[in-house]
Amino acid sequence: MMRVETRSGKMRPQIIQEKTGGRWDSVGPLTWLMGIALLALLFCEVLLALTPPIARDALIHHLAIPKLWLRHGAIHEIPWADFSYYPMNVDLLYMAALAYGSDILPNLIHLSFGAATGLLIYLYLTKRIGRNWGLLGALVFLSTPVVIRLSTTAYVDLGMTFFTTASLLAFLQWRESDYRKGLWMALSAIAMGLALGSKYNALIAWFFLNLMVVFYYSRDRGHTNQALKMGILFFVLTLLIASPWYIKNLVLTGNPLHPLFERYFHHFAQQGVGKDGLIEVAASGGWFGIFQTRQLLYGEGFWETILIPLRIFFQGRDDSDRYFDGVLSPLLLILIPFAFLKNPQRRESLALLMFSLYFLFMALFSEVVRIRYILPIVPFFAILTVQGIKNLVDRISGAVQKPRMLGLIALSLLVVGFLAANGLYLTQYFQTIGPLSYLSKAETRDAFLSRHLGSYPVIRFINGNLPADARVYLVLLGRRGYYLDRDYRHDPTNGMALISEMAKIAGDRQRFTNRLRETDCTHLLLRTDLFEKYLRDNYPEKTRMRLLEAMAESMRLVYESGGYAVLTLPHDQSG
Repeated sequence: MMRVETRSGKMRPQIIQEKTGGRWDSVGPLTWLMGIALLALLFCEVLLALTPPIARDALIHHLAIPKLWLRHGAIHEIPWADFSYYPMNVDLLYMAALAYGSDILPNLIHLSFGAATGLLIYLYLTKRIGRNWGLLGALVFLSTPVVIRLSTTAYVDLGMTFFTTASLLAFLQWRESDYRKGLWMALSAIAMGLALGSKYNALIAWFFLNLMVVFYYSRDRGHTNQALKMGILFFVLTLLIASPWYIKNLVLTGNPLHPLFERYFHHFAQQGVGKDGLIEVAASGGWFGIFQTRQLLYGEGFWETILIPLRIFFQGRDDSDRYFDGVLSPLLLILIPFAFLKNPQRRESLALLMFSLYFLFMALFSEVVRIRYILPIVPFFAILTVQGIKNLVDRISGAVQKPRMLGLIALSLLVVGFLAANGLYLTQYFQTIGPLSYLSKAETRDAFLSRHLGSYPVIRFINGNLPADARVYLVLLGRRGYYLDRDYRHDPTNGMALISEMAKIAGDRQRFTNRLRETDCTHLLLRTDLFEKYLRDNYPEKTRMRLLEAMAESMRLVYESGGYAVLTLPHDQSG
């Protein structure tokens, strides 16, 4: 490693490129093999992304809110949708696509963010340790199951991940230039501002990277006051880029981070959660904290919870709240320690690791645990994993002939085995979605959506049969409203709060009718099996019967199919 003298006279490590010679970085079969694997992976993801949106949060939020804005003709407040207050830089791209008439283009936009992040990893590793290692880093990242799945959906996590990755790597480039090339610092701040305007999780990255700017500048240049000025400049530039969304929330709600940290900006809400909302609060992270929440919901003890940062790499499952609603690869964890063997970029690698660990623990222990919430660490873990593999190759290559051969075979089998497991995940996911029947026009769009979304047939009925001015209240539908072409609304409890209120006042028909009118809706869309289960789990038979009788008197069944029902609601005709 070279050392250069800074303006302060201190010696600072200068990053140099160290490549493994011979077959490990020459263009050959290995290069072509990884290149073909990357192209095949991206090709399959494109096929999956060309299908209509079916992912949960796309239908609740990322496409639903832009569609409502377009229907209204402008960005406007939607008080009943708490997530409409989230930063929405990436969602604005989706709104443009919807305005163009395509709800498949948002899938491809999100895929492009994933591919661009893979490109950043490739460029970083290629510069430092060689082209083949860069290809391997991109392959490790892009083949990670959670990245595969997100690359085919209109979410925002890959957008935020791209911006946070670009921000940290741009900062490292600024540091490598001995802080002379201010453009890198500006790019780092702009990228972090775009991340901060895409998802609240980026607040974690912003805080830590701001500390890194001050710490490294002060240590490398020896000027504490100047370091603080740089930190303030980075903070202000980032905030300027992200500020429109936060100013909007401040004006509308008095809380720039609404709906986060409400108790710090307002007094506690007057309406309590009550017994019926207990599970909903726990499931959302609520006031219980992660240890109480996981004990209440899953019966997990202290050690099971404290080991979550390790468990997420081995136990992740799609669509399972208990098992983190996503799948990572153990490969991203087990080889990272070897990145710190003989590594000319050890201090830089340590910076990547510290950033990742901070983000991991802050994200996991501050809200409900989902793997996609810690996605910004995956590019850096991929980089460290490849550095670990490279260091092991170097160490093994120095051994005598027979141990060298056995060591290289064992390491190759380990890496190929985990990558093959990622490939198996892609194969199973591809079979589950079944895009070819839709893309070949053997299956219509309606048939594809009906196959994947149980509520789609009843939504088709609403769109085709209810009056244009109908307003629909969603109950126990998971708040998925994107495909409705009628005005609709829901609430953060998924309708459970409304059911609880109805059950309490069912004996008073006038109050019952008035409460239904207060929804300002003409119809109720209800998932019947979950409704019946909710009543059985929470109320005695006498209360259930009273509620059902009140509903029969006040509502009329319009349509029922596949476990979903549409009922009329009493409403003011003048409205």
